[in-house]
Amino acid sequence: MKIEDFLIRNANRLAFVCGKEQITYGELYSAVLSRAAELAAAGMSEGDIIPLRAVPSIDYFVSYFAIHINRGIVVPLASDISEEKFWKYKEYLKTSSVPEGTADILFTTGTTGKSKGAIISYETIIANSENLIAAHGYNENLSFIICSPLNHYGAWSKVFPCIMQGMTIYLLEGLKAMDRFFEVIESSATKIATFMVPSSIKMLMQLCSDRLSNYADRIAFLETGGAPMSEGDMKRLCQLLPNASLFNTYASTESGIITTYNYQEGCISGCVGRPLKNSSVAISSQGHILCSGKTLMTGYLDDPLLTSKILQGGAVEMSDKGIIDEEGRLHILGRDDDVINTGAYKVNPLEVEDAANEYAGIRECICIAAPHIILGTALKLLYTTHDGKEISKKDLARYLLAKLEKHKVPLLYEQVPSIQMTFNGKKDRKHYRQ
Repeated sequence: MKIEDFLIRNANRLAFVCGKEQITYGELYSAVLSRAAELAAAGMSEGDIIPLRAVPSIDYFVSYFAIHINRGIVVPLASDISEEKFWKYKEYLKTSSVPEGTADILFTTGTTGKSKGAIISYETIIANSENLIAAHGYNENLSFIICSPLNHYGAWSKVFPCIMQGMTIYLLEGLKAMDRFFEVIESSATKIATFMVPSSIKMLMQLCSDRLSNYADRIAFLETGGAPMSEGDMKRLCQLLPNASLFNTYASTESGIITTYNYQEGCISGCVGRPLKNSSVAISSQGHILCSGKTLMTGYLDDPLLTSKILQGGAVEMSDKGIIDEEGRLHILGRDDDVINTGAYKVNPLEVEDAANEYAGIRECICIAAPHIILGTALKLLYTTHDGKEISKKDLARYLLAKLEKHKVPLLYEQVPSIQMTFNGKKDRKHYRQ
C-alpha cells in the first residue's frame, strides 16, 4: 500500500477540514512530502517506531502520512497524554521491533486493564478499509465526520476508507460543541456519514433530537460499535433518521472490522450482522467469538506469549460470547466476567439494562452485583434520569417484572449523578465490581 497513490489520485478534492483550516489532497501530498524530507534530514530511518499525539488536526495527518511515506511505524497516542507518559512511550519504543509491513501500533487496554500494543500491518489496513467501503458504501460523494479520539480504533479505522475513496474528512474534538457538528452537516457539499459510540448517540438524541431530525436527509449513514446499544435507542434513531443506513458493527483493535448490521432492517439488540468480505466468524466450544481473515492484527508488541494466547490457528478468540443465528448473523451475548451469579441463576446484565432503558425517565443505567444478606449477591440497578428528576423505584421494579423473568429483576435500585464510563464510551463494569 502506498499512501501517495491515494493522495495523488484525488489531488483536486478537499481532504480535511478542521475548524477554519482545510486542505486538498494535492496540498496534503505536498505538505507530506515536505514533512517526510524534514524527518529524514533529522535522522529518521525506515522501520523507526514513532509516537504521535493524535490531535484532531491537519498537521497531525501531515506527520502521520509523512512517517508512512518514509516507511516508518506510527504509534497514535491520546492527544492529552502527559509529557512524562509520552516520553516513556518514546523511550520504550526505541528498543522494540516489529515485522516487515507494519504500519501502526495501537495501544489498547482491552478487558484486562493492561496496556497492549496491537501491531497493525498495511495489509490489515487495506482489508479493513475494503470491508467498510463495500458494506457501508463509502464513496466520493460523501463526507465523513470524525468526532472520537484518533488513537482509538473506532475513529482510526475510518481514515483510510475515506482516503481511498477521495472523501472529505471533517475533524471535530468530540461532541463538546454540538453546534459545530450540525454546522458541518448543514454546510457540507455532500451528504454526511459518521461513527459514534452508543453513549454519544444517546446524548445526541436526548439533547438535539429535533435538530437531528431536521437534518435527516443530509445523513447517509451512521455507524456505531464498541458497546451495546439498546433496542429502544435503535428504534428511536430509526425514527429520527428514517432514510439513513444505521450500522451496528462488530470490531476490535485485535480483530479488525468483522461484521455489520443495518438495524433499519429490524432493531435487534446485540445483533451485529454477517461477516464482511475479508473476514469470517465462528463460535468456539466455550461459546466465545472467533474472528479470522485478513483484518486481524499481527500480534502484540514485545509480547509473544500473550499473542499466542489470543491468536490461535489463524483466528483471534474474543472475550465476548456469541451465537450465530440461522441467517448467519452474529449476536453478542456479553462477556464471561459480565455475567452475575445471584441465587441459583446466572444473569446477563445487558438484558436487564436493555429493559430498563425503555422505562420513561431513565437516561442511562448499569446493572451490577451487590452484597445481599440472604442471597450473597443480588442485582442492583444504578441509573441516571433526565434533568436529575426522581422516579418511583417501585414503579420501575414493577415495569421490569413485566418485561423480565423474576430472577432477572433487580432487588436494589439507586439513582446516581452519572454512570462510570471507560475512555472509549463503554460502561466501566470493572469500576463497580466488589
